[in-house]
Amino acid sequence: MSGMQDEITLYGNANSGHAYKVALMLAVSGVVHDYQAIDIDQPHGQRPEPFRSLARFGQVPLLVHNGEPYAQSDAILCHLAQHTGGFGAESASRMARVHEWLFWEANRLGMCLPQLRWARSFAPQEYPAGAVDWLQGRFDADIARLEAELADGRAFIIDELPTAADFSLCGYLFWADAAKVALPPHVIAWLQRIRALPNWQSPESLLGPLRT
Repeated sequence: MSGMQDEITLYGNANSGHAYKVALMLAVSGVVHDYQAIDIDQPHGQRPEPFRSLARFGQVPLLVHNGEPYAQSDAILCHLAQHTGGFGAESASRMARVHEWLFWEANRLGMCLPQLRWARSFAPQEYPAGAVDWLQGRFDADIARLEAELADGRAFIIDELPTAADFSLCGYLFWADAAKVALPPHVIAWLQRIRALPNWQSPESLLGPLRT
């Protein structure tokens, strides 16, 4: 391997649980990187360079690794796993399990939980009648599925070691209070195990205070 230091920059925002997923995996893995906050209230055309040119979807998080941009939080987590050789990338079979949970998260918790948080803590006027109840029902089903998975006592979602899937799944769950949702006991215990990982930091520590 080259002795050159990788240049890694994470672009994120303090209100983004998706950015927190990536920031947390970077912290726990000990990967040296820079962090740049992006004001997501700014129109896309006014956001700073090089973010504006590199973020192909115009969203945070964006990871730039040795000049190459990587978008979408779960895809970034996969890249980081491959880069570190851990967190699920130890074998093809483990990475396949990680991929399953990443796709599940994107369609389930990663859809309903951020919306509940936004509706209940930031902009309830943006949601039509019945929308929040529907999102709550979706969350109830999703968190029950996660609780059932963790009920066998394993430490993390795949086995006894944390993977990129754990970082993906936990991102918005650390803001459960803001979403006004309750968490079941096995999920709470799993989040405590994530908190106990070396170099764990809260969203506020990694991304800065929330802007309201």
